[in-house]
This record gives sequence, C-alpha cells and structure tokens, in this order.
Amino acid sequence: MTTISISPEADPVLPLSQGVRLELKPTSRIRGRVDGAWWPRSRDMAQELPPLVEVLDRVWGRITRVTVHEGMWPDLPSRVPVGRRIVRLGWFDTEQEQADLSLFSYQVGRWNLLVIPPECDPARAALLMAAATDVHNPAGADALLTAAG
Repeated sequence: MTTISISPEADPVLPLSQGVRLELKPTSRIRGRVDGAWWPRSRDMAQELPPLVEVLDRVWGRITRVTVHEGMWPDLPSRVPVGRRIVRLGWFDTEQEQADLSLFSYQVGRWNLLVIPPECDPARAALLMAAATDVHNPAGADALLTAAG
C-alpha cells in the first residue's frame, strides 16, 4: 500500500476524463480497517467503478470482484465492464458498512476503502481522506464518516 493521490492534475498518465479522487495508506505494519479513501463524482456505480479499478489494478494487481453496501448506491449492476473484462459486483445490507467498498484480487488479497459521498464538500472530503490514510487511525469506514460530522 503506497500513498498516492490521483487526480487529473496529479497523474499525467490518466486521461482527464478518468481522474480518480483516491488516496491510499502508506505501507505500514499497522493496517487499520480501511486502506484508503475514494471520493466518487456520482452515485452511478457503472460509471464510477471502471476508472477506480483501472487505477487500482496498477497498484494492487488485477481487481476481480468488488462489494459495496446497497444503501450508498441507487442502482447496482452485478457485473461492470472494465476495459475488455468484467468485474463482478456484490452488495450487502447488514454485512458491510455503508461507507465501505471492498476490492478483491486473486493475486494479492482484499482491500477496503472509505467511500466519501459524492456530494461531500471539498473541505470535509480532505479531512476524511487524511483520516482514512492515517496509519494510526484504526477506525472503520462508517466511524470515519461519523467522526467527521
């Protein structure tokens, strides 16, 4: 887990249309309950997930499956095209925190990201990104959102 901030300005490899607002925890023996934070631009999973997976494929290895809480997303397809492949999408109610997104890779394992609501103001989103990437903060996704107000 390497600290990265990916935005259209910060990552010249990404086309501007695919800027992903993402920060990951630095490598540490202390992992906590989240591995970083993602701030999607909308609640359209079919549109938001492909650019995120493409970025994380480069960092964590090929992502094959994603799970989310169904309360965060109004429409959840079971499969999402990412490039020339399909990523399976699962959703839960009580089994997963509402602000949590879990990503799975056959090669490396599982990661959890705090999902910052798209309508969140930039100042609060910056605080949430910092809290989610703090290796000394063991809080889960919902606790991070609650603590930020």
